[in-house]
Amino acid sequence: MSPCAEKRIISFVRMRIIFLSIAAALSARAQDPLSLREAVKMALAKHPAIEAATARVQAAGARVEQARGGLMPQVRYTEMFQSGNNPVYVFGALLTQRQFTANNFALGALNRPDPLNNFQSMVTAEQLVYDFGGLRKTIHAAEIGRKISEEEKKSAELMLAAGTARAYHGVTLATEGLTVAREALKTAEADQARAETIRAAGMATDADVLSIKVHVAAMREQVIRRQADLRIAQAALNDALGLPLDTQHKLTTELTPAPAAKVTTDSARRPELEMARLGQEAASAQAAAAKAGYWPQFFLRGSFEADRQNFATKGGANWMFAAGLKWTLFDGNRTRNAVAEAQSMAGAAAAGQRQMQSAVQLEVRRAQADFDSATERIQVTDATIAQAEESLRILRNRYSNGLATVTDLLRAQTALLDAKMRRLGSIYEQRLAAVAVEQAEGILNGDSNVLQ
Repeated sequence: MSPCAEKRIISFVRMRIIFLSIAAALSARAQDPLSLREAVKMALAKHPAIEAATARVQAAGARVEQARGGLMPQVRYTEMFQSGNNPVYVFGALLTQRQFTANNFALGALNRPDPLNNFQSMVTAEQLVYDFGGLRKTIHAAEIGRKISEEEKKSAELMLAAGTARAYHGVTLATEGLTVAREALKTAEADQARAETIRAAGMATDADVLSIKVHVAAMREQVIRRQADLRIAQAALNDALGLPLDTQHKLTTELTPAPAAKVTTDSARRPELEMARLGQEAASAQAAAAKAGYWPQFFLRGSFEADRQNFATKGGANWMFAAGLKWTLFDGNRTRNAVAEAQSMAGAAAAGQRQMQSAVQLEVRRAQADFDSATERIQVTDATIAQAEESLRILRNRYSNGLATVTDLLRAQTALLDAKMRRLGSIYEQRLAAVAVEQAEGILNGDSNVLQ
């Protein structure tokens, strides 16, 4: 072999080793352990729904600053060019340019002046002094709007935490279901081998073996379905985490019964209740702001003006200061209707608050009832599984001795599989109910005990 060929082979081997090392590292990283608590915290930190809620809070804060801008003077700069021979315009422009002379009093010059250019630069400032609380109430309504956005973010966090827990437990349920299905398939295949042995001894018929083969095929279908369920559950978890759907995880929180869920009588931490209360307060503030439209606004205004025949020369400057009021005496009943609208919205918000209070209490009770029911069903299924396993053991021995039919054996196998799946379903529902209890109370977060 030539030296060049050896070098190429060595280079290829090195690149292959590097590639495999990188692939192994990426695979190990993709399979980093992930607990339920870590999953919830990850979702709360990275999910697009939280990013959107944060952006809405920032937008509400910007609206508050917009409203507060009314407390500051409004300063404007304008630049304008005019040209013409209108006698009044020429006469006034010459005065503002400080270029008026005695020659301009000539009758010919007054009646038929030459065209005159005027470059006007003006800075004006206007400050609202008092408007009977209209601006102050508008600012207050904007501040309440920001608080509502913050409560909406808390509500989104609660929903996301609960949704992540549901998706996480969905994966563990699918994993356990697949394990149970595989065990059932293995048991069915063992029974098929036993039936064939018994048939060879002349103690069973071909029909018995065929019946068990049908049962084995049904168990294989169960495994295929559970595998598909697991793939979908894993994708749903990644969606809840805000990650690519094909991301792989090694889940460390097992599907075991949850600790006892404790219901409190204090539901004031629920964001929806605070949002309803703030909505009523905001509507009242908007009604007060609308009422200010019945009264005048007092203001101060100042201006500085420079007028020039050329852009930079032959000109003069002047200033003016004014104090005044603006009072809308008739606006087509817009103010009155705005007040009526705000008052109606305040009444609707008050009714909505009462309705939300009752709905939250009902939700807490329903979640607690679901938790208690699932806890009791877990205990029932534990006993059922023990009974089904003993029944299958007895029937398997009886069938081997020719004292039981294959139908009895298959019925016992199906009953055991059904009992195990019901137990998994009860644990899954209990875990979700424990999460729902804290979600209903508004206390669910990344450190909740129900996420253990």
